[in-house]
Amino acid sequence: MASNLTNNTPKRFFAPLKEPFNAGSQLRKLEGVVFDMDGTLCEPQTYMFALMRSSLSIPKSVDILEHIYSLPTTTAQAAAMESIRAIEREAMASQVAQPGLVTLMSYLDSRGIRKGICTRNFDAPVNNLLEKFLSGSVFHPIVTREFRPPKPDPAGILHIAKAWGLHRRAGKGEVGLPEEREEEHEAANGDEQEKELKKTEEGELVADASGLIMVGDSIDDMTAGRRAGAKTVLLVNDVNRHLVDHEHTDLVIERLDQLVEVLEEGLL
Repeated sequence: MASNLTNNTPKRFFAPLKEPFNAGSQLRKLEGVVFDMDGTLCEPQTYMFALMRSSLSIPKSVDILEHIYSLPTTTAQAAAMESIRAIEREAMASQVAQPGLVTLMSYLDSRGIRKGICTRNFDAPVNNLLEKFLSGSVFHPIVTREFRPPKPDPAGILHIAKAWGLHRRAGKGEVGLPEEREEEHEAANGDEQEKELKKTEEGELVADASGLIMVGDSIDDMTAGRRAGAKTVLLVNDVNRHLVDHEHTDLVIERLDQLVEVLEEGLL
């Protein structure tokens, strides 16, 4: 499987999982893996985006969620959001698991590696996929569309890191997701409150995603992962091959189960 891997990372970063972690090692312990949903856990259903833009009467150049949030009233926003949810609900019936999905998740579970999801989908398609293909495999937290700002902003990934108790001391003049502002950043699927990164004080505790891997299929996934400080893995397909050599892409795989050997051998 490893023969098809493309690694843009100059040297190994994570310790191989096939061996007990040595706290004295120069390699980093893997703290968890965050996954995108559509195009990553399930095969891409990209036809939905054309249908969504048609229902909203917007061109391809306009971001769907940004357009909805820019509408002048909450009533208009709710109606627009429901129109794209209807398209997603219909597409749920034809969800197909990515090759290697179950193998990878079984491996991560066997190694005790935490799994989270950060997606621009709403919760119903996510729950449908997990119930259909991964019953019994735990993903937590699951950050969906209701968490704002969405990818490519890193806030969702940092929220997951924070939920896993991962933090560090901020440097001078740094922007981050502070640990102590729990009320402000409480729930990934809460009241659609904007979760903004804040300018921090030097030495302040902030969420730390440097021990995480973000696996996705889009530039939003790669950029969100890079901005959060995580390592990024691109699940490549015919549409996203231009991202193989992108500066935000650390590793490229063609199937999800290729990540098993990557983690076992510490190839990232």
